[in-house]
Amino acid sequence: MASFVIDSKMFCNQYGTPEMRAVFSDEQLVQNWVDCWAALAEAEESLGIVPEEAAKHIRECAKWENMDMDSIREGFVTTSHPLMPQIREFERVCGKKAGGWIHWGATTQDIMDTAVVMQIRDAHKIITDQVKALLRICLERAKENKNVAMAGRTHGQHAVPITLGYKIAIWADELGRHLERLEEGESRYLTGQLAGAAGTLASLGEQGLEVQDRMCRILGLHTPVSTWHVARDGFAEFASTVAIIAGTVGKIANEFINLERTEICELEESFSMGKVGSSTMPHKRNPMVCENILATCRIVQANAVLSYGAMIQEHERDMSFWQTEWSYIPQICIMLDGAMSMMKEILNSMIVRKEQIHKNLYMTRGLIVSERVMLTLGQYLGRQDAHDVIYEATMKAFEEDRMLKEVLKEDERVTSKISEEVLDEVLEPMNYTGCCHKMVDRVVAKWESI
Repeated sequence: MASFVIDSKMFCNQYGTPEMRAVFSDEQLVQNWVDCWAALAEAEESLGIVPEEAAKHIRECAKWENMDMDSIREGFVTTSHPLMPQIREFERVCGKKAGGWIHWGATTQDIMDTAVVMQIRDAHKIITDQVKALLRICLERAKENKNVAMAGRTHGQHAVPITLGYKIAIWADELGRHLERLEEGESRYLTGQLAGAAGTLASLGEQGLEVQDRMCRILGLHTPVSTWHVARDGFAEFASTVAIIAGTVGKIANEFINLERTEICELEESFSMGKVGSSTMPHKRNPMVCENILATCRIVQANAVLSYGAMIQEHERDMSFWQTEWSYIPQICIMLDGAMSMMKEILNSMIVRKEQIHKNLYMTRGLIVSERVMLTLGQYLGRQDAHDVIYEATMKAFEEDRMLKEVLKEDERVTSKISEEVLDEVLEPMNYTGCCHKMVDRVVAKWESI
């Protein structure tokens, strides 16, 4: 029985994808470790530190399939050390002659940190691809619905008209900025680690920094400027970016949940016969997938907070918070990937109920364009006096459940300044969507070439 949804055979695909789970699998982690040792030996061999034959043999043996995974697992228990059992197992595979050069000049955290960075590098690509896919879909949906006027809402109440395309364009622009964050962060957190016991590289003498640079280049990682054994800001930045992306994905899911309410019913996640909303109420068409996405995004954001605590470290090594990274980094990556995968399906097959959107736009019987009426009247009375006049009229229309136009026509302060023809024009919600369509065009122009 699995203790966590990511590992559950029943629920795992609701909280992640096979591709991302593979990045954080035991097999891939072991592969990353032996790849680090192979790269280290190759870098040291190029500088005459490790014999050529030994480095070559280490590279040839650096396959996780060669390792006895049961022996490694049992070794973790008996040694209480996170890497020593793997070093011993790799030495056994390579033989004493070559194996004696494994881990030369390195410390445990060098290998483990670099292996995690390699996981983040692979996860980073998957996340980037997912964000790009979501952005492209949002751009298409924004263009399709650029002129679909709907009620804009603030504080849960009707505000002024907007368009559905404008709403989706805001999502798209946010996703585009996430791509910028991901790209800009690479040089800071996709950085290898080789620094030795207390970070000084004393074990490799004058050649230490050159070995470090060559090892990082072999692994395709950036070379650090200084040791980051106790400088965990890179991981905190990555976790923050993941949490921010989860915020956007969760917000989109939450918007679907709210707009799918029975009383609103403007958007709906896809439906097909066989999808069940309730075990006891057959009529329910619950936004089950969006609720799953939102819950997952909340877990991502909660776990990402651990990265901030891990930044507070003691002296030159502190394992107490370091170890949290082995837990929260896989979880936030896998669960964000799962949420984004589900969100792609939502956006690809979303149901737009245009008739209901149109009906809701006129629900307040003119109140939704009170701002426009106020500004029109304000040209004659001044803005604040016009606000007071229209405030009285709107409150009366609301309390008496009447058309705003009817109430306005009874007020000489309005009729003496605004003709009925003009009043009809300013009370039409379709005529008051502002620059929505232009903002859609600007967002599309900025991001469509990704």
